[in-house]
Amino acid sequence: MKLRRVTDGGAVRVEMDAPQGWVPVAEVAARVAGLDRQCTDDVLSLLALPQDLLERLVEASCNIEPSPAPGRAILPFTPLSFRDFMLYEAHAIAAARGFVRRYMPAAAQIAKAYESLTRGTFPPLRPHKLWNEQPIYYMGNHLTIAADGDTIETPAYSDALDYELELGFVLAHPLLDAEPADAERAIGGFVVLNDFSARDVQLAEMRSGFGPQKAKHFRSAISAVVVSADEILRRWDRLSGRVRINGANVAECSTAGACFSLGEVLAHASRCEQLHPGELFGTGTLPGGSGIENGLLLIPGDQVELQIDGIGAVSNRII
Repeated sequence: MKLRRVTDGGAVRVEMDAPQGWVPVAEVAARVAGLDRQCTDDVLSLLALPQDLLERLVEASCNIEPSPAPGRAILPFTPLSFRDFMLYEAHAIAAARGFVRRYMPAAAQIAKAYESLTRGTFPPLRPHKLWNEQPIYYMGNHLTIAADGDTIETPAYSDALDYELELGFVLAHPLLDAEPADAERAIGGFVVLNDFSARDVQLAEMRSGFGPQKAKHFRSAISAVVVSADEILRRWDRLSGRVRINGANVAECSTAGACFSLGEVLAHASRCEQLHPGELFGTGTLPGGSGIENGLLLIPGDQVELQIDGIGAVSNRII
C-alpha cells in the first residue's frame, strides 16, 4: 500500500494509490467493516493496521473515484526523531577516498600509491573497528526534514553541498529491548531519503570526536510517498535506485550489501531505550549514492532527484 498526505485549501487529507489513481482513504475506509475511522487521518495508524485490514483497504480502494483535486503533496508523516545508520562499507570507503582526494591531496597520493601496489584498500579509509561490531548511527534533526518538491537552501557556511541516497523506514509500533525479528515487525513503511551534507564542514566536525553537527542538521528530505512494510520488507536489500541531476542519470545504486539487517539495526537502537511510532531511520548512503564519491557536488540551480524502485522519488531544487 502506498500512502501520501496532500494539502488542499488548507485541509490535509490522506490518500492511497489505487489502479485508477490516488483516492481519499476516508472514502475507502467507509467501505471496510471493523476499521476505526479515526485512523484514516493518520498515516502511522494506517501503517500499523493488521495485514488483513491492509488487504481489505487495498481491495476496497479499487472501487473509489480518484480525488477530484490533486492538492499539494507534503511530508507523508511528521517524524518524531531521526537516526541515520551507516550500513554500507563500500560507501564508507569510497566517501573517505573522496574526502582525501578533495581535502587532503598529499594523503591522496599516498593512498593511491598504496592501493596500486597492494591492490587493496588503504587501511585509514576503512570504517572504525566499531563499525564491524555494532550498527553505528548519528542523531539527525527531525525538525528540518523537507518534502518532495521543496527547495533546499545551501547553508551560508558551506561551499560543498552534497546529496546522499538512502532507504528510509519508519516505526509503526513501539520497541524496547527488542529481538531482531520482533524489531523488524515494528517497521511500518519505507521512504526515499536524501541526507544532505555540507562536506567542507563535515570533515572538521568528524575529527572533533562528536560526529556531524552543522554538516547535517540543516536539511534532509524524504519522498512524498510512504510504502507499507508488507510490500518492501521482504526485499529491502534487493532494491535498485538512481541519482538524477538536472534530468541526467549520474549514479545507479542498490540496497544490497548492508552489514546488518534492519531487525539488528532496530534491536540495537532499542537496547535500554524506548522507541516510538513515528521515529524515522536511514540505512546510510547506498554505494555510489553521493557526490563525494564521484566528485560531483551540488550547485545552486541544480535539480537533484533520488529514486528507489518500488517506493518512488524525492526531488528538490538547490537555491
